[in-house]
Parts: sequence; structure tokens; C-alpha cells
Amino acid sequence: MTREVTLVASGDLRETANRLGWPAQAELERNVAAAFGRHGATVRRAHPVDETRGHGFISSQRMGMAVFAGIDRDAPLVVAEAVWQYSHHVLAGLRRHHGPILTVANWSGEWPGLVGMLNINASLTKMGRPYSTIWGEDLTDPFADAAIARWIETGTVEHDTSHVRDLDRSALPAAARALGGRLAGELGERMAILGVFDEGCMGMYNAIIDDEHLNPAGIYKERLSQSALVAEMRRVRAGEARDAYSWLTGRGMEFRLGSDGATELTEEQVLDQLRLYIAATRIADQFGCDAIGIQYQQGLKDMAPASDLAEGLLNDADRPPVFALDENRELYGGRPVIHFNEVDEGSAVDALVTNRVWSALGLDAATTLHDVRWGAPYGDDFVWVFQISGAVPPAHLVGGYAGAVSERQPPVYFGLGGGTIKGVSRPGEIVWSRVFLMDGQLHADLGRATVVELPRAETERRWQATTPQWPIMHAVLHGVSRDQMMARHKANHIQVAYGTDTASADAALAAKAAMFDVMGIAVHLCGDVPVG
Repeated sequence: MTREVTLVASGDLRETANRLGWPAQAELERNVAAAFGRHGATVRRAHPVDETRGHGFISSQRMGMAVFAGIDRDAPLVVAEAVWQYSHHVLAGLRRHHGPILTVANWSGEWPGLVGMLNINASLTKMGRPYSTIWGEDLTDPFADAAIARWIETGTVEHDTSHVRDLDRSALPAAARALGGRLAGELGERMAILGVFDEGCMGMYNAIIDDEHLNPAGIYKERLSQSALVAEMRRVRAGEARDAYSWLTGRGMEFRLGSDGATELTEEQVLDQLRLYIAATRIADQFGCDAIGIQYQQGLKDMAPASDLAEGLLNDADRPPVFALDENRELYGGRPVIHFNEVDEGSAVDALVTNRVWSALGLDAATTLHDVRWGAPYGDDFVWVFQISGAVPPAHLVGGYAGAVSERQPPVYFGLGGGTIKGVSRPGEIVWSRVFLMDGQLHADLGRATVVELPRAETERRWQATTPQWPIMHAVLHGVSRDQMMARHKANHIQVAYGTDTASADAALAAKAAMFDVMGIAVHLCGDVPVG
């Protein structure tokens, strides 16, 4: 390989976020240049820093195409990410690039660069474009430094993924095979509908699964518009939103309200969020949806407060009742209206299967996705920080509704405000998973983890090191190291659901693996999984 490498940096579509995140990106790029310099290579930016805009990110798909037009397609290419980014800004150029590609992120929770890099990795995996990847706090640690040296010399970096094994269906318990087969057969016969409120959130190409991959398993899409949500919100009576608010406060949920809507959560913002909750439930019922996904970005963010409060409520079986307009008919009574955050269709398939398996086993079917945000050692364990602003049901939190608070979303992303369902995920045994596209086929990775309780001071430290307004999960993966997880995981999101104990979580994982398998999804078990 040549001793000069070209660097690109994909950014947000929201310019305020780009400006605020630029110092972290600039620091990462200094560390990248120093790391390559230690091995006799120089780094050249393919696009300049724009002083008038206050950052040096590629901030649109059109800009990305223009930048890549000036890049030698055979050049070694580094994609450096310290913040969340819209992958489609650079995917057109990466798809046509012939030279070796290395994605790099800093190991930090302050800005979601790890999340952004994982999304690019998953998108490249979906499109079948080979790439290498590395991560590190400042890229001086032996692991990152050695990987960069290998990539400079060979154009590839191989990581340890020995924790992954293909499912041996014959090794699954007979009861799991029978249940998974029955549920997959029912899905194929009766079929399910995913209500998609505008596809393709925030450049997540990997989160779009074509119908050809879904339909054979009995899953179809109802393509909906977020404008319909706004229209339906206007039909919600003021008393209905007020009743939902009273229901939540009656359960002990706290709303940290202020008077300045530009920076604080206001009661009117919360009532608007509850109108969205009611409207989404009614549209789901109207179209017979088994699950729905709200994009929120872009467009809806300019019309309504954050969808996050609504998303978390939808994913809980115990939630404010919603009735059909002008009818005394409760909608989805006593069960979740499955919601897949950010219209991530891999999570949609996963949540749909989880709901059916967990329900059949008599377990709480509340499920959510999280960002694979960050993590750090604590005691003898590496404890991950899983976080997402929306979709987390109160059933997952210590104390349920009484342990939940709602704080205003950061103004940089949420100009119209709105609150989250903030809390700490309760200790317990979970199944984690991810459905993704690779080699033109649907795959699913499944593993086990334990949600642990950390001292309050450590939880607060982790909140302040990430996004303190969001719910947090402290997870210890079984038999999967930090670097193995990063090397293998093909998404910025991870799906989680609780068992009541170790035995029930293991049984649920086995049945879920069996159902995926019969659906035609290639199943892989990750880490210490005592079945299959």
C-alpha cells in the first residue's frame, strides 16, 4: 500500500450538531494522523474544514458525491467518526471505491461516534463492500496501534470473532424446536404488517430491509407517512391527552417541567407527545399493524415534540388506554403496540419474533432496541452502556413508572422539545439479538447477558459521559469481550428482552433461534449460549 491515506468524515444532516461535535472530531483526526505517522504513513483530508460553517464534516449526500469525485478510487481510505453521522452521505462513494477501507472511531460515550461507525460498518456489510475497522480512546493502545500497522501494510485487519458459531438446530431442545416451528408457521400463514412511518431514518441504509427478504417469512410493510401522524394528532381531543397524562402521574411517573419551552420540558410538550401516542395507536389499528416504526427525523421533528415518550409507552403492555375515535373500543388492550425506534426494520423483525416467543412462554413481551453506545470496566466485568432516547418500556426500568422521570430532550437535536422515559434498567437476565443483512440474506446474532446494578455514583458518571436525559442499561455480555462485540456486531442497535431468571432466558433464546431458523433467517449464537 501507498504511505499516503485519504480521510473522509461523514457528519450529521443537522448543522447545529455538526458544529457542536466538531471539536471531538478534530481531536480524533489528530489521533488518527499521529497513529498513522508512527508507522510512516501520512493522512490527507479529502475535504477541507469550512470555517464559515464551523466544521469539516460531509453534511449531505450530494456533498459526499462531490468529495468522492476527487478521490482516487484505488487510494487507501479512512472513514473517521467521532459523532453520529448519516451513512448515506458517504455510501455512494464507498460503494464505488476500489481501495481498502478502514473505519475508525474513538472509544468515547460523549458523542456517539461508536454508534455512527457501527452504522457505517453495517451498511457496508449490507452492500457487500469489504472493509476493516478499529476503535480506541486515542489509538495509542497496543490493540488499535497494531491494527493500524497491519492495515497500512496489508489493507486488511482481521479481528477475533471466535465467539460466534452457526446454529446447530439439532442441538436445540425439542420443546424449543416445536414452539419455534409452530410460531413461524403461524406467521407464514396469518402474516404480519409492519407500519413504516417514512422509511430510511437518519441515513441508516442497513435498517431498510427489502420486501423480498421479509415476505417469504410472512412479513409485509404498510408504508405510511409521518404527515398522517400530525393529521391524526389534530383529531385527538384535549381531554384524551390530559387523561393519559393523569394516568402516568397517577402511576408515579415524574415530569420535570419548566416554563421556557426552548430549553425546558413544558406540560404542553408532554400533552403533544401523548397526542402522538394516541394518534399512532389509532393508525396502527386502522391498518391492522402488528408493529409500527416512527422515524421522527427528518420532518416530524419540525412539526411535533419528540416521539420518544410515545414510543416507550407503546412498547409496554401496561400503558394509558387508547380508544378508537368516537368508539368505546380499546385498542391493543393489555398488550404492547410493538414499536421499532427510528424505523429500524431489523429491529422490527426481531421485536415481532420476540413478542410472539415471549408471549407463548408466558414471559413479559416488552422489548426495545438500544444503541450500542459505549462501555467501560467496572470491577471484574466490562459493563456496556446501552442507551436509546425512545422505545424503552417502563417495564424494563427499576420501579417501573414510579422509577421513571421525563426530561427534555437536548435542544441541539429536538428544537420542539419533548421528554423521554428516563430510568435505570432493572437487574436481570436478558436475551440480546440483532437481525441484519449480509451476503444478500437475513441473519440473526443471538446472545445472553446480565443487566447489573451499579452504584448510583457510577450510574451518574456514565449518564454524564453519554446522554443524561436517556434511559440507561448496564449490561454484561456472556462470553463476548468488548472487542469481539465491536468486531462482529452489524448494527448501531441491539435488541433486548428480559427473562424471569436464567432458565427462562435460555429457553426463550432457544425458541427464538428456532423460530428465526424456520423463517429462513441464518442464526448465529454469540458467546456463552447453552443451547444449539
